[in-house]
Amino acid sequence: MKGKKVLITGGLGFIGSNLAHQCLAMGADVTIYDCLDTRSGGKLYNINDIKDSVELCYHDILDYDQIVERVVKKDIIFNCAASTSHPFSMREPWIDMDVNVRGVINLLEAVRRFNADVKFIQLGTSTQLGKLQYEPADEKHPEFPTDIYSANKCVSEKYVLIYANAYMLRAAVIRLSNVYGPRASIHSAGFTFNNYFVGLAMQGKNIDIFGEGKQLRNVIFVDDAVNALIAAALSDKTQGQALFAVGDHHYTVAEIAEKTMKCMGSGNIKFIEWPKDRKSTEVGNAVISNKKIKEYLNWAPQFDLDAGLVVTREYYKKHLKHYLA
Repeated sequence: MKGKKVLITGGLGFIGSNLAHQCLAMGADVTIYDCLDTRSGGKLYNINDIKDSVELCYHDILDYDQIVERVVKKDIIFNCAASTSHPFSMREPWIDMDVNVRGVINLLEAVRRFNADVKFIQLGTSTQLGKLQYEPADEKHPEFPTDIYSANKCVSEKYVLIYANAYMLRAAVIRLSNVYGPRASIHSAGFTFNNYFVGLAMQGKNIDIFGEGKQLRNVIFVDDAVNALIAAALSDKTQGQALFAVGDHHYTVAEIAEKTMKCMGSGNIKFIEWPKDRKSTEVGNAVISNKKIKEYLNWAPQFDLDAGLVVTREYYKKHLKHYLA
């Protein structure tokens, strides 16, 4: 990464800001592009300790002219910009579609026309599969998403792969699953559930679990996710590929809550009835294989859930007040 000119859209968000820190540490020249949409979890504090070392552009990925100006002369683009809330997407499907689909088309068209040699990495999600037809699911699994966010991420992934094939763009998709860790949005249930669990536990509040919480989930610590994104950007093997970057282990939602409470040292778990609007989009078990990315990139997660939670706890012990709103 040393000397590479890197553009991170959504770079003030959870994954984007951690990615910016790591790219800088590896010697890259980093530009962050973010509109600070409050619905997407971006926070200026996420780059508080590196703000003088990055170029920061306050613009929207729906602004095509601004995107064009920023993609030129870049070596790598990571598209971390997204509207990320599943419940919000069901309430405001047009907004979700604009950001998660039209915004991606803006980036792809800017790249195709003005910087076709750049390496483009799109962030995908395991939730685009919907209810699993076999376990563990891999990259060949059919996709029948159950909510608007997941459907739009599915569509945007396909656009990236179409552009890679039709225009020979150096593009790939890394599908992530329940990423957690420092700099996450922990104040709202609208973002990743396990990060919300962290926020509740850090405040000594109860964690409410819908139903019995027996459905299996894959989680991945943010440093592992960032390393997968960088590995994908530096490899020619990822051209036109979609890869799951997920953890080695699966846990029930109840187990994740219990481990979070135990690590943070406070709060209780309550089991409550499923809200109707959430039960209709629930997918059940989400057991995902990371075999393909291990073969392609020699990547493997370095943190299990317990180790990742410890690092997460230590970060929020120092910075919690900045993440409660």
